[in-house]
Amino acid sequence: MKNKCALLIALLSMLVFGTSLVNLTYAEEEKSGNTEEEQSEESFGTSISISPVSDVIQLSSSSVYENSFEVKNDGKKEIDIEVYAAPYSYVFSEDTNAYQLGFSHENNFTQITRWISFKDASGKWVEKPVFKVKANGKVEVHYRVSTPKSIPAGGQYAVLFAHALTPTTDANGIKTEASPGLIVFGRSTEGEVNISVEVSDLKIEQNVLDGEARRDNIFASAKVKNDGNVDFSAIGVLKVDPIIGGGSYETENGGVHISVIPETELVLSDEWEETPSFGIYRATWTVKAGGEDPQIVEKLIFINPLPLILITIILLTIIITWVIITVRKRKERRSRLSA
Repeated sequence: MKNKCALLIALLSMLVFGTSLVNLTYAEEEKSGNTEEEQSEESFGTSISISPVSDVIQLSSSSVYENSFEVKNDGKKEIDIEVYAAPYSYVFSEDTNAYQLGFSHENNFTQITRWISFKDASGKWVEKPVFKVKANGKVEVHYRVSTPKSIPAGGQYAVLFAHALTPTTDANGIKTEASPGLIVFGRSTEGEVNISVEVSDLKIEQNVLDGEARRDNIFASAKVKNDGNVDFSAIGVLKVDPIIGGGSYETENGGVHISVIPETELVLSDEWEETPSFGIYRATWTVKAGGEDPQIVEKLIFINPLPLILITIILLTIIITWVIITVRKRKERRSRLSA
């Protein structure tokens, strides 16, 4: 019987060691994949950049607001850039069943696009000036917002694009065009502000099908809808604590932040990119939007439970075997004593 117990213990050790080896191999493959992705991003970066990336302004009727931003040529050749304003809005796509940015879609909250002009190299205010930017050089672009006598209440949104007219070529010889943009968040000082927030479909998942690929990390998401007339911020915090297994996670920088403009429903999400391949975890997903009370969902997540089940079965087998042996020995002793 001692040999049988020793064999069971050996099998248990091999199973635990095998599980650890699989986890280590998985971690090395994931690390290697991230390295290739980072190298790819470095190889295909845009040739121009813009700073700052957003501007929040107060709008009143019959007024003029002026500011500027900087466009830098990060490439090694001189390029021409065209600067223009476009609507910043979202359009619902039936193909993806989600809202997507549409820079040509106008609505009541993108009228500011028609109020914006830019100062060209000669000092004139025009709609689409063109600038030459030397290699590793930069240009300061001045823009003006001139409001009419009557403006609607709530928010106004536009993107100020710096479009590279000279295409750049990536490492594969494919021509690309860079168009970074500055988002203008205009807020009217006239009329009534209506903030309407709807948070729904809070989820915590693992092993999620994302297109043709499968996401194996712990993933949290929620839909945030804006039916009001002004934008608001939404913040999501994912916290994962271990019950069995190693590691833990909490969203950095105080949470994932998004701005939700009117007539838009966006998905707020976060994931633990270094989710272990084995364990039991308690996950909490907290979403707060537009100053409303936070909404919270919790979930117990079993990651790859098969090894844990096998280990439990083996341990139970060992315990049951030990109990049977002990009971039999006691019965044998009692039989001997009674004889």
